[in-house]
Amino acid sequence: MSGGLFITIEGGEGAGKTTLISRLSEKIYTETKRKTHSTREPGGVPIAESVRKVILDTKNTKMEARTEALLYAAARRQHLVEIVMPALNNDKIIICDRFVDSSLAYQGYARGLGIDKVWEINRFATEDCMPHLTLYLDLDPELGLSRIEANAHREVNRLDLENLSFHKKVREGYLEVLKRFPDRIRKLDASGNPNEIVDQAWVHVRKLLSVQ
Repeated sequence: MSGGLFITIEGGEGAGKTTLISRLSEKIYTETKRKTHSTREPGGVPIAESVRKVILDTKNTKMEARTEALLYAAARRQHLVEIVMPALNNDKIIICDRFVDSSLAYQGYARGLGIDKVWEINRFATEDCMPHLTLYLDLDPELGLSRIEANAHREVNRLDLENLSFHKKVREGYLEVLKRFPDRIRKLDASGNPNEIVDQAWVHVRKLLSVQ
């Protein structure tokens, strides 16, 4: 399949998004010889990276939920304009660590702002530029947090300071979002090893790329 493709990877803390993006990019190139561009949210471009620092700074514990949601949407807009939209117009494959669904699960559901309200903020920010496919890494939050504690090289951010009940709500939020967008989102079991997870992901990506 030719043409630009937008794939997003979602999941709670410690779900293994970074590892999957790296291995999935390698798999796509091996099978199709098409290179991918990996990016992340919030971030990916200088302005959005600056917003990321504000959002995830462990000192900013007083950040109000709506402020948080608006900052994510603002960073998302800049990232779309500078990276995603131009790449899609040039027939590239974009794989992004987090996108709108993170805001729906974290701010919409777990923070209690309401999925519909956060969705409207992001519809304005994205102009309805949505992924062709979203892979959601489903994992018990306790396991995810234990992975973070065991990874000495991972950055500790403000969301890591939240208690277990918050992360359980995030998971509930993702499952609710999955119900709302069943045609776009595919749930993967993230409890296995990286090879098993990339095999699960490839089943869905292969269909998108029309690879036999």
